Amino acid sequence: MIRVMLVDDQELLRAGFRMVLGAQPDIEVVAEAADGAAALEVLARTEVDVVLMDVRMPVMDGVEATRRIDGPKVLILTTFDLDEYAFAAVKAGAAGFLLKDVPPSDLVEAIRVVHAGDAVVAPPTLRRMLDRFAAHLPAAAPPAPGDLTPREREVLLMVARGLSNGEIAERLEVAEATVKTHLGRVLAKLGLRDRAQAVVYAYESGLVLPSHRPNG
Repeated sequence: MIRVMLVDDQELLRAGFRMVLGAQPDIEVVAEAADGAAALEVLARTEVDVVLMDVRMPVMDGVEATRRIDGPKVLILTTFDLDEYAFAAVKAGAAGFLLKDVPPSDLVEAIRVVHAGDAVVAPPTLRRMLDRFAAHLPAAAPPAPGDLTPREREVLLMVARGLSNGEIAERLEVAEATVKTHLGRVLAKLGLRDRAQAVVYAYESGLVLPSHRPNG
């Protein structure tokens, strides 16, 4: 069973998610909280695999709570006009993010994907977010990935552009397992948690430039 915790200050939303997830044979909602601080207290005494985390909440927001969580995977729940907060949460260690109006089937699949150890997002969605909110990128870029091999750098660029492992393997004419190995080395060398953070890194380091970066 995948043990899920719901963190949202809107009880009605939690009830909706609980109903959807409760109908799945392999998912169990084991805990809930109405803010980030309460979530951390519950996590200290409850075994949880995946946390569905709202962004804007009283007491402690979802970004700060995500930064303090060690162990469970975190999926950020956001609305379109708050994507910049989701971007901050991905940097804080979230495995990905979903819109609150996500179809139930997509929510369930995202939980399973994250539990299996991959990032849920959708790199193309993350790329569009970074394009839209380029103004929120910090002025200071991280060090360029000089210790990456040419092939590792190539894989990083393709990940940042939203290609899946299968698509990268097809373009490079290698096995998908080889792509996974290269990506694993990229993450290890750059100290990144998953492909979602790899996309963020590619933008911040200047390897990929947002298409809508403000002029001036």
